Amino acid sequence: MTQLSAPSAGMLPGLNTLLSRYAESMMWLARYMERIENLARLIEVTEAFVRGPDGETGWDSIVQINSDESRFQALYPSASGEDVLQFYIIDPANPSSIRAMANAVRENARSVRPLISTEMWMQLNIFTRWILDLKPGDIRQTGLSALCNHIKQDCQTHTGITEGTLYRDQAWLFYLLGRHLERSDQITRLIDIRYHKLLPLDEIGSEIDTTQWVSVLRSAAAYHAFRRLQPVTTTPANVVGFLLKNEGFPRSLALNLRQTADVLAALSTHYNLRKHGYAVQERLAELRATLEDQSSAEIIIRGLHEYMHWIQTQIEAIQNELAAAYWPPVEQPSEPIFTGNNRAGELNHPTL
Repeated sequence: MTQLSAPSAGMLPGLNTLLSRYAESMMWLARYMERIENLARLIEVTEAFVRGPDGETGWDSIVQINSDESRFQALYPSASGEDVLQFYIIDPANPSSIRAMANAVRENARSVRPLISTEMWMQLNIFTRWILDLKPGDIRQTGLSALCNHIKQDCQTHTGITEGTLYRDQAWLFYLLGRHLERSDQITRLIDIRYHKLLPLDEIGSEIDTTQWVSVLRSAAAYHAFRRLQPVTTTPANVVGFLLKNEGFPRSLALNLRQTADVLAALSTHYNLRKHGYAVQERLAELRATLEDQSSAEIIIRGLHEYMHWIQTQIEAIQNELAAAYWPPVEQPSEPIFTGNNRAGELNHPTL
């Protein structure tokens, strides 16, 4: 472990190496911002388009997509639509709520303040402060669409500012890793739950069935892109194929897995981090091969739910292997470290 005093711009003095804590924070900053935008879109689309067999809004699907059934039932036994909105927008007891994730974004941005641009910092500071100040009255369903649009636009503003101002070094690459892994995970969860929990199996091809598939596309911000390729026909195989395999759609599984592989290759080639990424790259290559070797119809026939679940476990394994490689846990010494210009008791972090 290298001893260091206050690093300049997140780099070791004299070395082109990112601190592990900065790499981790950049990744999670990206993942949480993607998650917030996705959840806001999911809430908006669910209110407008998603209906269960009884004709009621399918709020429970959001709980299922996020695998929060146990936590939600414990906090909200009545499980009403208002409860779901409270749980996912402003409940600090729910780590998957927009409020909790905004707080996580704020803390991760604070920890990488030396790396991110002033424009990024200012926009994130304003956005997260606004989220943290939301009250129950702000999420009444009559104004839900406007609230969700505000959140989505702020997330998209963050994406634009980041693209335009963040310096292209290791910090940028770990930010991209977070974005691509989160999009890969979210698209598989969306397809899995929407396909199996909401679609009326006895009315395939009906107007209701088409509306449900439109909700799947809108939940992924994919409706207009899909219509460019499929202006008339909307079938389960078409929608699943587009969201999983299309290389031109920014949130498709295939594109984000390829971009994840590109980022890992860049880390290996340009930053001499090759030895850390072998396990991740091998797992990623296997995942991409299984996707390329099957058509969307074959995936559905062989078991869409099982395949989506397997992909989610692989993405989780990739995240864990990245953590083990690039920011392994640091053993805390029994006595504080006092070296160089370090403040008394400040522990040093490992480098990549």
